[in-house]
Amino acid sequence: MMPDLGKYAGTVLSAYGVTLALLAALVALSLWRGARVKRALEAQERRMGRNG
Repeated sequence: MMPDLGKYAGTVLSAYGVTLALLAALVALSLWRGARVKRALEAQERRMGRNG
């Protein structure tokens, strides 16, 4: 299934690992910031008297 990477196996696999970790971190950060912005927007709308 996995190709023979020879002496570069450690480097390639660690690069894949770092890439996956960074992608996961970006997704988590995006979701966290999106939720924070949504809460702030809802709070501002309540202060302005625009209840949905």
